[in-house]
Amino acid sequence: MSRCDGSKPACQQCVRAKKADGCEYDDGKGKTRTQLLREHITRLEQRIHELEDPEYVSPAVVLYDPHENSRSCSSSSSFSSDTSLYNSHSPLSFPSDSSPTSPNTSWASLHPTTSPSPSSFVPDIFFDDQQTRFQPPLELARMLLDIFAPHRRQCGLEIPMGRILETLGATPKEQRHPALMNTMYLWACFISRPEPLSQHEDHYLGLALDALRDGLKDGEKIIDIIQGSCLLSMYFLANGRILEGSYHATAAAALAVQCGLHINTHQEDAWPTDLQESFDTKPSRTGVKEGERILAFWQVYNLDRCWSVILRKPSIIPDGLDPRQSINCPWPQDWAEYEAGHINVVSPYRTIQNFMDGEVSPSGFSAQAMRVKASTLFAQADKLSSAWDPRVKEPSTLLQETHALERTIAQFITTLMPLEQLDALSLENKHTLIIAHTLAHTASIQLYRPLSQDDPVVFNKCSRSARACVAVIKHISERDYNFLDPIIGPCWSYAADTLIMELETHQGSAWSVVDSDVRNQINAVLYAMTTLGIRLPIVAIAAAKVQKRLSEL
Repeated sequence: MSRCDGSKPACQQCVRAKKADGCEYDDGKGKTRTQLLREHITRLEQRIHELEDPEYVSPAVVLYDPHENSRSCSSSSSFSSDTSLYNSHSPLSFPSDSSPTSPNTSWASLHPTTSPSPSSFVPDIFFDDQQTRFQPPLELARMLLDIFAPHRRQCGLEIPMGRILETLGATPKEQRHPALMNTMYLWACFISRPEPLSQHEDHYLGLALDALRDGLKDGEKIIDIIQGSCLLSMYFLANGRILEGSYHATAAAALAVQCGLHINTHQEDAWPTDLQESFDTKPSRTGVKEGERILAFWQVYNLDRCWSVILRKPSIIPDGLDPRQSINCPWPQDWAEYEAGHINVVSPYRTIQNFMDGEVSPSGFSAQAMRVKASTLFAQADKLSSAWDPRVKEPSTLLQETHALERTIAQFITTLMPLEQLDALSLENKHTLIIAHTLAHTASIQLYRPLSQDDPVVFNKCSRSARACVAVIKHISERDYNFLDPIIGPCWSYAADTLIMELETHQGSAWSVVDSDVRNQINAVLYAMTTLGIRLPIVAIAAAKVQKRLSEL
């Protein structure tokens, strides 16, 4: 066996064996990466002891045996510590007790904390000469993506992770943009709470923000930039950091419109060539590239439409008669359809408006398309609901539009797969349709909320929709809670608010049976919110507010 020649950064023996990345030896001139990682772990453990025990005094000098056998330690060993620095308290603060009880204001009034700086617990030793500052070691990257993969739809990302993994060892030009990669790594750490991996959230958050800034400056791989912005927004929103989440959602939507993701992919002349030459967003005839572009737009659309309602702000993506403001993007399909080259060849036109007008598209029944339609109805219901003003006599057209939307929502619900059959689907499609069912029923609540207090018939409609939300909850298993989109939390809050209003109307009456039934419904919603709140801090706040209001009855 030939001896190590001591070459840097890898000896020739390892280079010939194609194991240059794993080459590591002690040349007596400096510490190996494994030794540095071990020392780093020891410093972390000492810091933990200092935080837990004020009287603990760390040793001034730590000695290591340079000939210790465990030199093949993986670069991901910094995550092997059994002790976590993750703080169990939420980074959220509750709205004041004087805030209105309506969910319309409670969600928008959350007080976020400031953005953390990149963590000092992940030093530069994670990056060698062959890696950029934004790129972790290959083994660590694979581990983080494996953790994130089952949760990609939870935060709206539709790209198959196999497509991402293929690019890890590619040239920098072929790799995905660090803004997208680091937001996925960030989500992997967030999902891992309270495991030790979660202590690196701040590190990847800092990298994601830096990469996003650099990506906007360079104008390259803009689809990745948009997708990364969406993931970053969802991360902030899931943690109750409302202003930051709203900021990145707005930025992602504005960038998608600027790049023309919403327009007809078959109308080449609609693209502003002076802006698009430097972007990678121009329509491609290949199924996979065009599929990713289509899915990226609908990811932004769902984020924009749903969270604009929750945050009480205008949506960004337009949908008017002007071709530059009309959504003409094809309905999203399953990724397998794009891989097979089965792209909708019919030129899409007024995709959303035609759906609202009752037109049926054969390509509009995938789980992803049903989610988009539910988001549309949810946003439209809020728009009409906000138009009601008790101080003035509303025009008859508003009432007509309200009734028309009610019929559209009812018709849409009949096209959704029945709840009893969801378990036959893949887990991802099941979770997507759970969100679609819940959004549709919540849209009905929203539509008539302003009129419900003065009209018993209208209130009964809201009450039935709230109970329909509870019916959906009964089909959610304990495992499903790990993968639910955070938007379902505010929806449950609307349902709970409606049921509590119903309970208040029965106070002092002899309807003990009805009162008991309503309380059972509320408890079912509260259980779901509490269970999801363990995973998503923003939902924990809403659950606490529901519990508080219920205790005051």
